[in-house]
Amino acid sequence: MTFDTRRDDYLSALGLTDWQYRADGPLAGPTASAPEPEPEPEAPQAPADRAHEAPREAPIIEAASPSVTEMPEPAVQDDAPSTPQSVSVADGDDSPAGLDWDELEAYLARQDHRGATRPVFGIGARDADVLIVGEAPGANEDAQGVPFVGRAGKLLDRMLAAIDCSRATNVYITNICKFRPPDNRDPTPDEVAADWPILERQIDLMAPRLVVAVGRVAAQTLLDCQTPLGKLRGQLHRYPRRDLDVLVTYHPAFLLRSPQQKSKAWADLKMIARHIRAFDQ
Repeated sequence: MTFDTRRDDYLSALGLTDWQYRADGPLAGPTASAPEPEPEPEAPQAPADRAHEAPREAPIIEAASPSVTEMPEPAVQDDAPSTPQSVSVADGDDSPAGLDWDELEAYLARQDHRGATRPVFGIGARDADVLIVGEAPGANEDAQGVPFVGRAGKLLDRMLAAIDCSRATNVYITNICKFRPPDNRDPTPDEVAADWPILERQIDLMAPRLVVAVGRVAAQTLLDCQTPLGKLRGQLHRYPRRDLDVLVTYHPAFLLRSPQQKSKAWADLKMIARHIRAFDQ
């Protein structure tokens, strides 16, 4: 039996009939020098100590996926609604603090009108020592945008003139609320709260030496009390949280309905005049 016959018998017994042996291996025989077919390249094997690990994922090529900053921005539609250029919370402009007179008036104009035609900011001498504060605009004020017009406004002007005061020279006039309440009703606490920062900023800018509260609503709101107007009259009060004097008198609209109370209003005016004269002493 030749070497090749024995080799074939051994391989058949092992089930390796197509075995390809190495020319320099232990089964090499007389034909071992015959050239072998070139083997196909094999895939690289993992090292023996890492053969149990899961195959590694292909590396991520960063250039294939643009970063967040490189992503193109969506195109803006020409008919998309634009953001109003008004007060911005992010810019810290959500309150009137720090605004000057003109900025404050423009700020008020951007607020919710609450059904009113227009805001009623105020009128008079912005550097005056005396600030007159009423409750809220009426129909005439809403139509003109000026506080205390119509019959009540004319009566107030005559009352002030009696003590040498005028909205044109030495008095500034405004209201607790800057928008007319429906049907001329009293302003609600929410309406007062909405406009209160405007009034406070007006006081900051003006720095008056005396506030005259005209009418029950104005007096009770400014003094943060529920005391009847009749008990608030005739005495000097202090504005809460401010070093500021407050005097109280009747609203001119009330005096038009109750002319018998004009003598009391005259007493109030004389007290206001004495207080103003004391500024120069």
